[in-house]
Amino acid sequence: MKKMIAFTIAAVLALSGGTAVAQSAWKPERNVEIIVGSSPGTGTDRTARLIQKIWQDQKALPVTTTVVNRPGGGGAVSWAYLGPKAGDGHFLLVTSYNLVTNHITGRSTVTYSDFTPISLLISEYIGFAVKADSPYRTLADLAKALKEDPGSVTIGTSSSAGGANHIAAGLLAKAAGADVRKLKVVIYNGGGEALAATLGGHVTLWVNSASSLAAPTAAGTMRTLAIAAPQRLPGALASLPTAKEAGLPMVADNWRLVIAPKGLSAPQVAYWDNAFRTLTQSKEWNDDLAAAQMSNSYRNSADTTSYIAGEYGEIKAILTELGLAKAPK
Repeated sequence: MKKMIAFTIAAVLALSGGTAVAQSAWKPERNVEIIVGSSPGTGTDRTARLIQKIWQDQKALPVTTTVVNRPGGGGAVSWAYLGPKAGDGHFLLVTSYNLVTNHITGRSTVTYSDFTPISLLISEYIGFAVKADSPYRTLADLAKALKEDPGSVTIGTSSSAGGANHIAAGLLAKAAGADVRKLKVVIYNGGGEALAATLGGHVTLWVNSASSLAAPTAAGTMRTLAIAAPQRLPGALASLPTAKEAGLPMVADNWRLVIAPKGLSAPQVAYWDNAFRTLTQSKEWNDDLAAAQMSNSYRNSADTTSYIAGEYGEIKAILTELGLAKAPK
């Protein structure tokens, strides 16, 4: 009888403990804002709206979602909007490389450690292209020229000094054994300007995302020498070698990730871990990425935090060689 009573008490305690665990699980209770630090139609905005659409289609969340654009300051306006909402799991922000680069170059005083990294989502690998009639037939040819005389190759990139494309140019020079400090890089306002400059013979090499290089390469006006991806991309660019295949062991990408306010609880993080894991396993998500020449790079919160910390060190090293690393104000 005593054994049975003891067993019953233990069972009740186990059940009550299980109930307590279940009750402690978190889920959103009101509308979730998916914040974007750029204008509608941009890459991060498109990612945010794809997330929203899939969650709505799948009825994945118990609440509604709203995409909120907070453009300005290269992401600074959106980070300032998210910052004061510490501990609130109803706010997510889709951001990118500039969360790290802007801190290293001194444009921003905040970085990934001022938030809760939730999920690395996408890698948009960067490629190297020349005019169709360029004398440089392979990336190895161009690397040889860079090593012999870095000033003989003018590189056109877009967006901003110290951005992902600029860093890719620096990594190319470093892999080629060239003096990174002597690179001739011209920063254009957009990819279209950089393309026009390359076609016009004003720059030798165009450095941009694989998705941006795809159309002019298919049209025959540009020749993409290689993509700085760990393996060949599928689809329309499958015939293009990686930089490693061309003899330059390097990878360069512009990633997109989701962050949340600092101070989220473990149950809150666990909820979003599960939500983004399920999202990135969906057919709609992966079909969209493939069509856009982007790669699924899903990592959970803990792995994303470790990954970004490693990236910070590597990015700071190349930005230092490019003469762009500064102490934040």
